[in-house]
Amino acid sequence: MSKIRILSDQLASRIAAGEVVERPASAVKELLENALDAGASRIDIHVEDDGTRLIRVADNGCGMDQDDVLLCLERHATSKLTEDSQLDAITTLGFRGEALPSIASVSRLSIFSRTSEAAAGTRAEVRCGILHDVHEAGCACGTIVEVRNLFANIPARRKFLKSKRTELAHIEEVIRSQALACPEVAFTLYIDERKTLDLPAASLEQRLRAVCRWPDEELLAVEAAGELAVCGWLLPSGSPAGLLRLCVNRRPVQDRMLRHAAAEGMQGLLMKGQQPAGALLLELTPELADINVHPAKREIRFRKSGEVHQAVKNAVAEAVRRQQERLRSRLFAVPNDAGAILTSAPAPSGDNLGAKDFSPLHPQLVYVAEPQPQFREQFAKPPEMPPSPAAASRPPMLLEPERGGLRLIGQLAKLYLLCELDGQLVVIDQHAAHERIIYQQLRDNYQQRRPASQALLFPVTAELKPEQTDLLEKEREAVAALGVEAEFFGGNTWLIKTLPALAAHLPPQEVLADILDGLAAAVPEYMDKLLASLACKAAVKAGKRLQAEEMLKLLEQMGGCAAFSHCPHGRPVLKMFSPQEMEKWFKRA
Repeated sequence: MSKIRILSDQLASRIAAGEVVERPASAVKELLENALDAGASRIDIHVEDDGTRLIRVADNGCGMDQDDVLLCLERHATSKLTEDSQLDAITTLGFRGEALPSIASVSRLSIFSRTSEAAAGTRAEVRCGILHDVHEAGCACGTIVEVRNLFANIPARRKFLKSKRTELAHIEEVIRSQALACPEVAFTLYIDERKTLDLPAASLEQRLRAVCRWPDEELLAVEAAGELAVCGWLLPSGSPAGLLRLCVNRRPVQDRMLRHAAAEGMQGLLMKGQQPAGALLLELTPELADINVHPAKREIRFRKSGEVHQAVKNAVAEAVRRQQERLRSRLFAVPNDAGAILTSAPAPSGDNLGAKDFSPLHPQLVYVAEPQPQFREQFAKPPEMPPSPAAASRPPMLLEPERGGLRLIGQLAKLYLLCELDGQLVVIDQHAAHERIIYQQLRDNYQQRRPASQALLFPVTAELKPEQTDLLEKEREAVAALGVEAEFFGGNTWLIKTLPALAAHLPPQEVLADILDGLAAAVPEYMDKLLASLACKAAVKAGKRLQAEEMLKLLEQMGGCAAFSHCPHGRPVLKMFSPQEMEKWFKRA
């Protein structure tokens, strides 16, 4: 007698339900997809308890007649696919015909539906996979699906559910993600008859801000057209949670490759432990994506994953570049390649307090940049510390205030530069700003293989480990490209003759050791990490008092840096405080 038997339809449906309906949020997801495929412009979701007592999803879509109501309860019955070739180019959210029968096999499911042409609708009820009742019923055009007593016949599944708060959070996340993919559709969520989510039809940006609860946050606008279109908004500094919502052809998905591409595009803005946060929506021809790779359709596979990764990375990187240009224009009122002109003016006299009554910083210090190429050479190097006594005694630097730009106020705690911009307070971290400047110069020099090096007056000996000696001999060109010239002296001893000009004040042995450690890492981003480490050590430190001219030079160099808002390690360089924020500090609002 054969040991292999064909499963009953009811048992097969329960097994399928275990893959499709993992928790109440899974049922909500499947019902939302059906509503959207039906062309709904408004969807109302009602949930009681943790979703196991009741889930009701009502839409104003095209509805179904009685025959379709009965057919939709059969396994693998669907209106989305009619021939095999369509499986390679799916344009709908649902397509397998498993959702409703799977949910019905583990609950008491009722469907109310009516088409716009019909005078009356249809009501059908299924209890744990068995059709119980079908009859005409009065209802509005569209479809209402009620799911009661979810997992009533699978008590083990109920035991594995989390707390009520956790399950409701999953349900809300499903709704928010789907609402983000379809901003033209209105969504409302009621939990125990209390409205907890109301998302009217809106633009994509408005929907994103509502979904992510970022009404006033400054966001990076991502937009790239083409065969693979990318749009979305990202937080400039990311977040520890890294909540990045991804949608492909209006389908919320989870994809590590897309997250990695977004992080690559935001390189230099994210601190260690921070991940991209926001939303990215991709539109591409259906043939380029395979969504039939996961039972719950959460994951996706791209047929040209390398091209997709590069397109997303480029789109995000371009958004970062545009954001830096906007910020530069706002702060310095000049394009990227502009220099600055600084002119001196006598200090105030008479009844006004003069420079002698203050520290070397004076409230009248103003920085305004304008295109002046002849001054670029003046600021080609980082500020030298400290300036000459004569420089410290010069009068304040002024430029036409009406031209706009930062107005330097002074230094705070030997670390922060305080500036004014159109009534706003701008606080700049001098170390982070200088670190970014040096990093950019080191990186440009390395890429162009034109290292700016400085010869040492007397060569310095360095004792290397055998593995370091081997590495230095192997990577001598890479070391030279960073501005370090080392000559073999014998044994494990090397003579260091030159150092990078921007790091010439650091101990030569330390610079060489850092470079060799970075080369030994042999990871794709090792050079960026190495240059960032060198820049951090070479930058002006916290606790260093700067003179007026030094601060002005630092601001000038910021204005000429490709990306100046964050240091190479992702820490913010500046923070802006609006007058409204400051009024709140002093209870004047």
